[in-house]
Amino acid sequence: MLDRHEALIHGMVMMAAADAIMTESEMDMIGSIVTHLPVFRDFDVARLPNIAENCLEKLQDVNGIDTIIAEMKAGLPEVLYETAYALAVEVAAADLEASEEELNLLQMIRQTLELDRLICTGIERGVRARYTVA
Repeated sequence: MLDRHEALIHGMVMMAAADAIMTESEMDMIGSIVTHLPVFRDFDVARLPNIAENCLEKLQDVNGIDTIIAEMKAGLPEVLYETAYALAVEVAAADLEASEEELNLLQMIRQTLELDRLICTGIERGVRARYTVA
């Protein structure tokens, strides 16, 4: 079973890989999140590459996405479900646009974690506001 940090990282890595192209901006976003957000305060950043590699290996399986999302749910306390979704949205927005694959994955995460649609819309709107350029 994944611990809470691994579950959150798996969600972000899975989102970065959703469209089969992990961009530098997505990887930078993951690194920034892990080094700056309070939820990772007690996380050993040196573990990040191994956790990311483990996630990418799981994605090679036929049911990899479903497996990872189920493991995320099992590894997270319910209080971090919205956080997991918010972090996935942040990674999806790192390229300043979300692909169809990323949007579909967000829907899968939202449904599996049984998140309220209005709350998710608020999360998405907040991220969109932060990334909007004139």
